[in-house]
Amino acid sequence: MQQLRRDNHYVPELYLKQWAHQGKILTYRLLVPHERCPLWKEHSLAGIAYHQHLYTYFAGQGDTDEFERWLDREFESPAVDAIRRVAQEERLRPEHWANLVRFAVAQKVRTPASLRAFLTRQADSLQSLMTETVEHSLVKLEKAYSAGTRPPIAETDSTNPLPLKVAIKQQADGSGVIETQTIIGRRLWLWQVRHILSSTLTRLPRHHWTILHAPEGMTWPTSDNPVICLNFVNEKEYDFKGGWGRRKGDIILPLSPKHLMYTCIGKHPWPRGTVLDEKTALLMRRLIIEHADRYIFATEPSDIHLLRPRVVSPEACRQERQTWQNWHEEQRQAEVELMA
Repeated sequence: MQQLRRDNHYVPELYLKQWAHQGKILTYRLLVPHERCPLWKEHSLAGIAYHQHLYTYFAGQGDTDEFERWLDREFESPAVDAIRRVAQEERLRPEHWANLVRFAVAQKVRTPASLRAFLTRQADSLQSLMTETVEHSLVKLEKAYSAGTRPPIAETDSTNPLPLKVAIKQQADGSGVIETQTIIGRRLWLWQVRHILSSTLTRLPRHHWTILHAPEGMTWPTSDNPVICLNFVNEKEYDFKGGWGRRKGDIILPLSPKHLMYTCIGKHPWPRGTVLDEKTALLMRRLIIEHADRYIFATEPSDIHLLRPRVVSPEACRQERQTWQNWHEEQRQAEVELMA
């Protein structure tokens, strides 16, 4: 039997090693418990950018790591050669570009930052969405019944079933009440991520991608939230709420300290091999730093602490550490109850 993968890396080691030296990567932590923490600290690639059981879930007979293995097989391993080619400035063929795009989309949706955004959205809207969906389905069923026709059968993905329980409870007057139940947590998040990467990804429009080069004497950092979807007006007016289908939106992913994967949706990007001018490169660097979640990675210490001062809070660190320590047991219990 294969050993369960407990340490789930949300930024793959194969990606971070572009910034590593002898297996160690220099890390700037954005949330620290006290001022005495050094600004920069070296970590092993295996010991950073992971949480235990981030992608593990209960699958009826026990815990499974099939999601982690699926990410590796479908998105990480195919990108290894393409990332190497970028770093070594070798020519990319269409299949390399396709693998890089797939890697970028997967990297965007698999991080703790993406998880938190998902949980917030669902807490705000899932209840009303489920109610509307049930009511809409009932109307369609009633119309089909009145017309004497068979109601349409929705297509489902047997490889990625929606973690939803539906039950009809009989009432004393002979009527019934439809109850739908799900849990806003890990299983629903993983369902959404897999849906995006299995279905939505195939429908994304093709964009014109290029690799941008850092100017002489400058390197780019990366982070634990490295894929940037940018809405940009000017250097003072922008946000990170862009998307893959938003016209004139910029998508940026550092692939090495000297190379950025880049597209501007609906526009032709800079020509292949473009070396950015210093002003534009500094802007790109600032965007990478601002978009980081908890960690920034670089090849050498720099002024990053001036651009993005870290937060010193022992209480916030304690709460976050406790959240992740309880993560698996809390999520697993909820998943077991949903399947009961």
